[in-house]
Amino acid sequence: MNTFGQLFRISIFGESHGAAVGVMIDGCPPGIKVDPEEIESDLDRRRSGAKGTTPRKEYDRPEIISGVLDGYTTGAPVVVLTTNTFSRSGDYDKLKNHPRPGHADMIVEMKYGGYGDRRGGGHFSGRLTWGIVVAGTLAKRIIAPAIPEAVLLSAGGNTDIDAAVSMALEEGDSVGGVIECRVREMPASLGEPFFWSAESAISQIIFSIPAIKGIEFGSGFRSASMRGSEHNDMITGPGGETSTNNAGGINGGITNGNEIVFRVAVKPTSSISRPQQSLNMESGRVETLIVEGRHDACIALRMPVIVESAVAIALADLMLLNRGIHSNLRKNG
Repeated sequence: MNTFGQLFRISIFGESHGAAVGVMIDGCPPGIKVDPEEIESDLDRRRSGAKGTTPRKEYDRPEIISGVLDGYTTGAPVVVLTTNTFSRSGDYDKLKNHPRPGHADMIVEMKYGGYGDRRGGGHFSGRLTWGIVVAGTLAKRIIAPAIPEAVLLSAGGNTDIDAAVSMALEEGDSVGGVIECRVREMPASLGEPFFWSAESAISQIIFSIPAIKGIEFGSGFRSASMRGSEHNDMITGPGGETSTNNAGGINGGITNGNEIVFRVAVKPTSSISRPQQSLNMESGRVETLIVEGRHDACIALRMPVIVESAVAIALADLMLLNRGIHSNLRKNG
């Protein structure tokens, strides 16, 4: 499936080397301001070009097809796309029979019977996160004054990110990273106890970002070695304020009014220039594969804005659901 959300629903479409990539946003309330400069600003943070990112450069200019009039959403589905202009599909011709380790090439052949688009990763490419960032700009306006902010804490296990990226580039290799996201000014009561908890909604869309391999909230995996007396957050105020935030701003699947804090693990980019061994399905032998094309040495460098956008989308959906619940309570009360 290519759709996320219950009320604020986004559907991403396109392929890395296809005509375009984009997003349809259904359920967006009318009257939300759409600022093209704001969209472009977030897209600039995702764009390649910096040290350690792919040399492939796309203009990424957003084209609003529907759902916006005079700068505001109309309540109809919002469709935004951008054309792909600098793809080099020839770099991927040989991958049909010689899949890249770490990529979805092999499983795409198995699942789609040879009909999947293998160019640049096709529909599995990180290029599709363009739509998440665009939808995130609208979601951020819906959840205001809550503000998500994400930063790259480390790359390749090193807090000296530049040094880690430099070493990967010198060795023709790649590194992953850890990103921390904090959402300030969070309202309480968003989320449900079990299957649409705040953690599960956030985690679902976060894991929809290619290269994400793990997520933890608050004290995360460290909590397994803590005692309850240490982990419990002392309640200090009538609004749910606590002296610590080991819960990461969520109790019982529901936001407690404190800052949401979570961290995500980003794997190393699978496409590297070093020779690798992979099964050649035509010859039936494991053979050396040299991956050509233009790739990121550290994809995590471009991830913070995508993480911010994703959590904003999840929270916008939870917020609209919460408004409906409270509206019904008032009506029936």
